[in-house]
Amino acid sequence: MITGGCGFLGTAFIRGLLERGEHAVRVVDNLSVGTRDDLAGVCDFSESDARGPFPEPGSVELVVGDILDEELALQAADGADVVVHFAANTGVAPSVEDPRRDCFANVIGTLNYLEAARHGGVSRFVSASSGAALGEVEPPLSEEKVPHPVSPYGASKMAGEAYCSAYHKTFGVQTVALRFGNVYGPLSGHKNSAVARFIRRAMNGERLEIYGSGSQTRDFVYIEDLVRAVYLAATVPGVGGEVFQIATSAETSVDEMVALLLPALAESGFDDIDVIKTEPRQGDVMRNYADTQKARRLLGWSSEVGLEDGLRRTVSWFTEGPRNT
Repeated sequence: MITGGCGFLGTAFIRGLLERGEHAVRVVDNLSVGTRDDLAGVCDFSESDARGPFPEPGSVELVVGDILDEELALQAADGADVVVHFAANTGVAPSVEDPRRDCFANVIGTLNYLEAARHGGVSRFVSASSGAALGEVEPPLSEEKVPHPVSPYGASKMAGEAYCSAYHKTFGVQTVALRFGNVYGPLSGHKNSAVARFIRRAMNGERLEIYGSGSQTRDFVYIEDLVRAVYLAATVPGVGGEVFQIATSAETSVDEMVALLLPALAESGFDDIDVIKTEPRQGDVMRNYADTQKARRLLGWSSEVGLEDGLRRTVSWFTEGPRNT
């Protein structure tokens, strides 16, 4: 059962699941970002109200609803072996604009599906977290660092991790929290992170706006690498209660990322692109990259797609459309 299954991470994960074999999938999504068309781009699906039995292997079922609906959570998770919780209020800026909304979505929404997993006897609960949960700490980010969230978004993700830990320790739910780096790649048409936003602006003939000096660093992880990490988190035995950094262990400045992105855009016919610097965003951290040794050791996972190759693949998807997924 996948919350947020019509979004970027959800559709990519569902596509990967179906490529692996006959998985039965139920999606809960309020369609505020992802759409039915996005889900249809990766699979055939039916719609239901989650009151019936869990879908048959090889089929995908969409339940339109909000993660704040606790009764729906209980119904939707009934019969699931694994809950993968992607649905969230994402990004620093929206959390600064409306911290209360961010808290409800990321804390209460997570709690609702932890409760559903507990009462439904779900064997594994995988939660999408973020490096923002650690906040302003000396990189590389690791699972051993003491969190100091900078933004309300980071605080809400940290709270979600804390609830995962509590439900593992108190109720025996096999939770795994994954702190994703900056995810990019095909299917990210609705995403407002740097790579997707820059590609859309370039295609529209607009300037690329870098917040701040451009020297701020991030750890850009390709979507296919992330999908593998989620699958391993859902299936590898003995990792209940753990938190993992899922990134590339490479520190890349926004300026460096743009320097790789511009040639990829030029290859697709988008050149002479203006790049400007604007005011830094409130709540942003200056340095952010991760130590992924724990994921390598316990999950057998490491990233495989380099940034230059990943950016080219991403630009191709944006320019050629869903046919290129």
